[in-house]
Amino acid sequence: MYFPLLFCGISRNFIILLTEGLDERSCPSNGKTRKFEGECEIRIRKNNKIFINIIKMEKSALQVARAAYQPKLPKALQGPVVAVEGAPTQSVGNQEDIKAMFPNTYGMPVITFEAGEMKTLEPFNVGIILSGGQAPGGHNVISGLYDGVKSLNKDCKLYGFLMGPGGLVDHKYVEFTDEFIDEYRNTGGFDIIGSGRTKLEKVEQFESGIKILRELGIKALVIIGGDDSNTNACVLAEYYAAKNYGVQVIGCPKTIDGDLKNEQIETSFGFDTACKTYAELIGNIQRDCNSARKYWHFIKLMGRSASHIALECALQTQPNVCLISEEIEKKAMSLDDVVTYIAKIVAERAADGNNFGTVLIPEGLIEFIPAIKKLIAELNEVLTDTTTGEPREFENADEQIAFVKRSIAAENLAVLESLPADVARQLCLDRDPHGNVQVSLIETEKLLSRMVATKLAAWAAEEKYCGKFSAQHHFFGYEGRCAAPSNYDADYCYSLGFNASRLIANGKTGYMSIIKNTTAPAAEWIAGGVPITMMMNMERRNGAMKPVIRKALVELEGAPYKFFVAHREEWAKNTAYVYPGPIQYWGPSEVCDQCTKTLALEQA
Repeated sequence: MYFPLLFCGISRNFIILLTEGLDERSCPSNGKTRKFEGECEIRIRKNNKIFINIIKMEKSALQVARAAYQPKLPKALQGPVVAVEGAPTQSVGNQEDIKAMFPNTYGMPVITFEAGEMKTLEPFNVGIILSGGQAPGGHNVISGLYDGVKSLNKDCKLYGFLMGPGGLVDHKYVEFTDEFIDEYRNTGGFDIIGSGRTKLEKVEQFESGIKILRELGIKALVIIGGDDSNTNACVLAEYYAAKNYGVQVIGCPKTIDGDLKNEQIETSFGFDTACKTYAELIGNIQRDCNSARKYWHFIKLMGRSASHIALECALQTQPNVCLISEEIEKKAMSLDDVVTYIAKIVAERAADGNNFGTVLIPEGLIEFIPAIKKLIAELNEVLTDTTTGEPREFENADEQIAFVKRSIAAENLAVLESLPADVARQLCLDRDPHGNVQVSLIETEKLLSRMVATKLAAWAAEEKYCGKFSAQHHFFGYEGRCAAPSNYDADYCYSLGFNASRLIANGKTGYMSIIKNTTAPAAEWIAGGVPITMMMNMERRNGAMKPVIRKALVELEGAPYKFFVAHREEWAKNTAYVYPGPIQYWGPSEVCDQCTKTLALEQA
């Protein structure tokens, strides 16, 4: 048995291995397989020494019970399948540019799987990578893929590359077994093999990857990730196709932010579970809020590039205020406009004797305020070295801030200097691996409550406000990324993984695994694949135009947003809180199998 924590503590000289039932010992590096007291089998990699530290892994009652849950599969995947091809496709934008960059994987048809005839396949090996931030259900994608390839031929093997794309480049991996996989079925997190944010975009990375893929006899690589990770998967698929390396690349749509969706992808996995987790916490706060009746709770929610999480949580909990970044951008609202909007609701509730309430804030709100968005765009330009495309380097933070102030336009400098000092400093400094402002580090919830308090004090001096204002602050982010998947995500993710095995068996590359019709019972879901190039356009990143999967923002003409708008005035004035409670895994279908309200409204 190969144990999942094999990667913990990898260094050039040794691997820390956490397993069960053994005493601490070391074994010499000989590149062979060793057995210890018949309890486990460990493959020793050449030039490494393995130290085994024994830890008893305890499980909760829920973990034990969930291990027995068998995810549901679409009827089309419950037996042999045949791939039905649609019409040729094109990218959502910049068609000529995308076609020129992806000549071997552009224009392929959308695939739908239907019942077919049984075929005998030769055994083949598959690799899998978890890329980017965690999302509930990732382990079920892997278990679905494992069961899928084994159902095609019991001698197929599945390898996991450790700690994200870097594991492929650095040749760190583990082979899955029945016992290994069974430990992680229906569990949250990505700890089965770990995740990472290494970008696959350089030829030397691709060539390093092909070496280990050939060594392990891997014919297909599955990359589980969001829009950036699947863009990298598409680039890798094109490179291997152009070189005739014979390695297929398949993507799976993952992100709790919900911004990887389109006509073909109904939802990204993890969104359902994360929103239900956050909604439970918001409901708990609202119950406390309605009990104490003396605090305004400002709650920031994950979602840097879109407000899907905030909108879904608002639909589930009915807070007094929910800000939608896309609406703020469309209305060209300033930061003061946003503050005034919140302050008016606070004042109106105070007039009714209600000095309490809840405010939901998307994580990326500040990037959608037009003046600040323009400022951030120029900051990204001046902080990128145009010769290398990499971030500029500075001796210290003060030098970087001084460089920014003398490099940006006067209009943007005025906006920068109008912001609170701590926010302005954050905008000038750290960027994530993709060159984006790390908005999660900006405490927007505290910024807004502070500015609301100042405005209310001014109104009080003018006798326009007679209430009491006291704020509490929360940021719900990591709390939702590794929750045990809901039944919906457990089924959806297992189906995505199983479906990926069918795309591989049908020789597809450059495709994303998709499951549609997911508001219906799982047996009626539709399985297939969509070319990744179909979802791409060109965007400016780090000072250069690059092909990327277009992010899906909240549709202001969409049914979920319109439903929210129709009810938000009532929710603002009245205390109309809903308390969703925790995720339910057993019980009536309307309690434990429901999809998000966003998806239900979108699918009518």
